[in-house]
Amino acid sequence: MPTNKNATLRYIALDKCLKNTARYFTIKDLLEEVNNALFEDNPASTGIQMRQLRSDISFMKKDSGFNAPIEVLFPMGKEGCYRYGDIGFSINKSPLKPSELDQLQNALAVLQRFDGAPGFEWMAEVSALLKDQFGIQSSQKVMSYESNIDYIGYKNITPLFNAIVNRRVLKVTYKPYTKDAFDFHFHPAFLKQYNNRWFVFGYNEEFNLDTMNLALDRIETLQETSKEYHDVNIDWEDFFSNMIGPSAGVNVPEEIELWFSKSQAPYITTKPIHESQKPPKMNVDGSIIIRIKVVCNYELESILLSFGEGVEVLKPLHLRDRVMNRLKGSLQNY
Repeated sequence: MPTNKNATLRYIALDKCLKNTARYFTIKDLLEEVNNALFEDNPASTGIQMRQLRSDISFMKKDSGFNAPIEVLFPMGKEGCYRYGDIGFSINKSPLKPSELDQLQNALAVLQRFDGAPGFEWMAEVSALLKDQFGIQSSQKVMSYESNIDYIGYKNITPLFNAIVNRRVLKVTYKPYTKDAFDFHFHPAFLKQYNNRWFVFGYNEEFNLDTMNLALDRIETLQETSKEYHDVNIDWEDFFSNMIGPSAGVNVPEEIELWFSKSQAPYITTKPIHESQKPPKMNVDGSIIIRIKVVCNYELESILLSFGEGVEVLKPLHLRDRVMNRLKGSLQNY
């Protein structure tokens, strides 16, 4: 079955014409109907030519296509006209091929890892429908993802997602780890997962802050309000491209230079710390020096500390001092 969007639109338009018993469609008529459908979907579309249309009809007739019973009729006074020989046929009624069933079953297996999580209650219903309609069973799992089934923040994903999509303002009761709970009005804009935890970003009215960050497991209550939604107008993908994790810090990316030992070099080379990582500088002893440009935040420090003696921060000096002080603090526990 075609996966290209334009091809799908073309086949749907042809199917609509070919099953229409109230009108005869010549090849020119079909071309016009297909191009009208493409233009309706995308006004910038240039449409297709007759050669592509004939190729589409040929594909629809093949076993590898839809096995469509397309016939050419010659009504009196008319040139050749196209119609389904079986008036009850439609590509929408065409059964799935074995390869398509396999792909659908694999996709279902991936989705089923969310089964039981808030917001995915529909999975049970979809699984039952697919089993009834196509005989698709839950397949043996061949993939595994890190997840925390006991994470209490899951219950907040659905109401926050709905608030973002529907542009709703929420009254939030939030409890930081070391402070008392407090209430405020929040305009959620973006959900992000990091290290098996979920975070939501948005606008805080009280502080006039566009990029407030809330951990979902620290949210105690959410209540929808009738207040007007505030658009923050931030490209969140671009916002997070300059940092590791969800903490923005001072939100100014810096050039960071790091030394890694010979034993750590292969891991850092094949699994970069960040997308900004430049090709490493190789030292004669097998160690390497890499450069990245990111915000200096808590998550970056945590990653660097995880390498232990295999890494040294060369610059900037404030990050070097910060990591060194944290290492000294760790030594005091031993």
